[in-house]
Amino acid sequence: MSSSHDAFGIWQDKEIRFDVGASLLAPRRGELIIDELSQVEDTKGNNGERGILQVSNLRITWHSQRSAKTNLSIGYSAIVSINIRTAESRLRGAAQALYVLTKFGGSSFEFIFTNLVHNSPRLFSTVQAVFRSYDTSKMYRELKLRGGIIRDKNLLLLPKEQIYSKIEGVWNLSSDQGNLGTMLVTNVRIVWFANLAENFNVSIPYIQIRFLKVRDSKFGMALVIETSQRSGGYTLGFRVDPVEKLTDVHKELDSMWKTYAANPEFGVAWSVEEKPKALQDLTVPRIEEDVHITDGGAGSGDSFAAYYADLSKGEARPPVFNEELGLAMESLADGVSIQALWAVS
Repeated sequence: MSSSHDAFGIWQDKEIRFDVGASLLAPRRGELIIDELSQVEDTKGNNGERGILQVSNLRITWHSQRSAKTNLSIGYSAIVSINIRTAESRLRGAAQALYVLTKFGGSSFEFIFTNLVHNSPRLFSTVQAVFRSYDTSKMYRELKLRGGIIRDKNLLLLPKEQIYSKIEGVWNLSSDQGNLGTMLVTNVRIVWFANLAENFNVSIPYIQIRFLKVRDSKFGMALVIETSQRSGGYTLGFRVDPVEKLTDVHKELDSMWKTYAANPEFGVAWSVEEKPKALQDLTVPRIEEDVHITDGGAGSGDSFAAYYADLSKGEARPPVFNEELGLAMESLADGVSIQALWAVS
């Protein structure tokens, strides 16, 4: 008796992607557009390009007004720091800009966004506030072992969290003899804690559950919860007596899991003081241009090189002879090629 489905497949807050299809820029289930700024320049990779920047509860996206095929998706989990500094914009000259330093896939990338609307701090205030909210709401999205989540046998609730069930007499089967405790079922996670030591606990957000099933074990029939690889790929076992009660618990957890999957709550809270216009009020019909685009062959390397940030500033790499250039030069960082650097305009 098992339940397994790819309910989430969430990459939006974890990854950085360049020039994706329109369907991947569209909000996924549970993703909400918090703010949209229609006059933002991508000063680092597309200096002189006017574009639309959207801030959601999972990521920042930007796409060119001239061609929606030129776009960015920056997940908050990949962001290392956000700063405000002066940048040279082709459309606005020297102006305050948003610098976003990120790390993804072993490489560092820097993005610079300039708001082309004068005297508007909205770009800075919205992005910084939403990123701060994302960063401080990890309990909604990350599995936690032995956390400070229980006080006097009561769960310290997250904002918007509600307890639906409290199940006594649940054995955690992580040790040879098992530990007797209490399971709490909420609208965002499953929590278990030991009756004799409440700091021995686990918080399992629904978003990290890969499957739920009931199967036989050396302790008898048990509820097994397997978590995603992103959360460590844990297999957690719980025993509930009698078996009829175990079956009821499994059905309840499966129902809560599927309900959450239909409308995930990621825990990011926000408020926008200067309310933007509705998207339908800003949307204009797209005019298909009769332009033939020739593929220069550089592919995604163009974007990679344009935003690549070399953080090994003080660490000089050894010189090598480059046959293509006929010169001795400092060796390139991993993932960067001469062809990709020449392709950046």
